[in-house]
Amino acid sequence: MNFKYTIDITADPEEVFTALTNPFQIELWSGYPAEMKAEEGFVFSLWEGDICGENLEVKPNHLLVQEWFFGETDQRSIVTIKLKKDGSRTRVELEHTNIPDEVFEEIVEGWKEYYLGSIKGLLEMY
Repeated sequence: MNFKYTIDITADPEEVFTALTNPFQIELWSGYPAEMKAEEGFVFSLWEGDICGENLEVKPNHLLVQEWFFGETDQRSIVTIKLKKDGSRTRVELEHTNIPDEVFEEIVEGWKEYYLGSIKGLLEMY
């Protein structure tokens, strides 16, 4: 299944990108240590390995494309995050393709509440 979601965050694209890719920032909003680098080919791990994957395309402050690993699946699950400056805000456009049916609701809730929602909460705190 596929999921599309857009959220506006009152922060610059640079701040949002850093929150997505800097392990120290990720730990601040997720509460867990993270293995992440803003490098193509880097295999990352978030939430103590609950989310693992590989960065496929990295355009700092603009685009992050990842493959998320869900064990044995027929199709690659691709996450595309686009950042667009909109005045004092950044519009975050998320597309996540080929999410396994059995985890779809959990992934959607995760994106809205714990991933992008937590980043928004952290960056808009100041």
